[in-house]
Amino acid sequence: MGRLEGKVALVTGAARGQGEAELRLFAAEGAKVVAADVRVEEGERLAAELGDDVLFVRLDVADEAAWAAAVAATLERFGTLNVLVNNAGIGHTAPFEQHTLADYERVIAVNQTGVFLGMRSVIGPMRDAGGGSIVNISSGAGLRATKYMVAYAASKYAVTGMTAAGALELARHGIRVNSIHPGVVDTPMLGEFFDAADNALVRATPMRRMARPEEIANVALFLASDESSYMTGAHVPVDGGITA
Repeated sequence: MGRLEGKVALVTGAARGQGEAELRLFAAEGAKVVAADVRVEEGERLAAELGDDVLFVRLDVADEAAWAAAVAATLERFGTLNVLVNNAGIGHTAPFEQHTLADYERVIAVNQTGVFLGMRSVIGPMRDAGGGSIVNISSGAGLRATKYMVAYAASKYAVTGMTAAGALELARHGIRVNSIHPGVVDTPMLGEFFDAADNALVRATPMRRMARPEEIANVALFLASDESSYMTGAHVPVDGGITA
C-alpha cells in the first residue's frame, strides 16, 4: 500500500513547481488528488497525464465562491476529503517605501486570505470524514523576515499564526494543522523574482544550494500521512539551515 492509500487530497497551486511535485508524489503514494490552480491548460494537461485518480479544478484561492465549488467538485468525484495542501502563493519584491497598496493587497489576497478560505472550506468535510490533515506552505520568511518582501513576509507570518490557531481549535475534530517553511526552492516562481545564479539567500544558506521541489513534497507527504498522526501545530523548516 502507498503511504496515502485511501485518502483524498486537494493541492492548490498544483500546476507547476512545488504544487506539481506534491501532486505527483501524492498520486504515486495512492491518493486520489484534486489539482487546483488558475493555470487551466497546464493543470488539465497534468491531470490527463496522471489518470482518473487526479481531477483538475480551476481555483482562484482568493475567491470564496471558487473554494466552495472546488470542495463540492472534490466530494462529487471522490466522496470525501482527507488532506488539504495550501500551496498556492505569489511573491513581490520592492523596497518597503515602494511597495504599493495594490501590490501588498494582491499578495495578501493569495497568500493569506487564500489559506484562510482553504482551511475554513475543508473543516466540514474533514470532520465528516473523522479527521484530516491540513498542510500550509508558509516560508522561511514566515519565521524570519527578508528585506524587500514586506507583503510576502506579512502573509507568511500570518500563515504561521493561522496554522497554530487552527491546530488548537480543530484538534478536537481529529483535524491536524501543520506548516512547512521552505527556504529557496528551485521553481518557476523563484525565477520571476530572483536571479538564482546570484542569489544572496542561496549564499546565506548553510547547505549552499536551493531545494528541489521534491524535497518539499516529501515533507508534505509525511505531514499528510498517518505517519505524523501526533503532530499538529508544528512549523517545520525545510530550508537548508538558513533559519537555524
